[in-house]
Amino acid sequence: MPELPEVETVRQGLNQLTLNQGITGGDVLLARTVAYPFSVGEFVANLQGSAIKSWYRRGKYLLAELSPHHGWLGVHLRMTGQLLWLNCNEPLHKHTRVRLFFGDQQELRFVDQRTFGQMWWVPPDVSVEKIMTGLAKLAADPFAPEFTVEYLATKLQKSRRPIKTALLDQSVVAGLGNIYADEALFKSGILPTTSCPDLKPQQIEKLRTAIIQVLEASIAVGGTTFSNFLNVKGVNGNYGGEAWVYNRAGEPCRVCGNIIQRIKLGGRSSHFCSQCQH
Repeated sequence: MPELPEVETVRQGLNQLTLNQGITGGDVLLARTVAYPFSVGEFVANLQGSAIKSWYRRGKYLLAELSPHHGWLGVHLRMTGQLLWLNCNEPLHKHTRVRLFFGDQQELRFVDQRTFGQMWWVPPDVSVEKIMTGLAKLAADPFAPEFTVEYLATKLQKSRRPIKTALLDQSVVAGLGNIYADEALFKSGILPTTSCPDLKPQQIEKLRTAIIQVLEASIAVGGTTFSNFLNVKGVNGNYGGEAWVYNRAGEPCRVCGNIIQRIKLGGRSSHFCSQCQH
């Protein structure tokens, strides 16, 4: 599933390629991909004639501000979604769900193998959170000023779950997922099974720093591709080759040489080094 670095990589690419170009039309190939409005014809009609002023990211959501006064285009990639900037003559991938046409024979394609991804058009006179209700449940973004040690400590004090499970909750940290939760816990020296109430203040401080560091490192190399993720130009992310523990079960730790272990927590795989993490 694309996490914060992958979504941020897509956002940066979209801002480089799609701004201030008029949307001339569209084609919805899978109706349930459009979460709002409920009519796909209305979805396309309200986008037509607008242009993308800027792309923003909130957690794992993408938001495009539309001009002039055309509202917002929202996207959530979910597990396998891809936004690809292509020439209209490119052959259609069999998992193409939505096409948005621009000038100069360019288009933005939403490709989604598992079909969990969603798109929204939000009218200009309506709150984005009212239509994209998941936004209202998001915690602070790790790069936001309010994501302080005190903020994270307060969020974690409310939970009695293992720290790894808590970190996957988007109401605790927005945008963090399985890959970077494992990586941040390794860098902060915390076992994924540690109960939130057992965390010491200095551990929470290290964890906050580690979350930001691993996210920045992944964004710098275009995110992680283990299965489906591609940037808007169809290029893989490169963080996977640099990962400390994620997807490295049975391999030696890059720090101490101890074998990386994998366990299941809350139905999700967790990777860790029992020597570097306590």
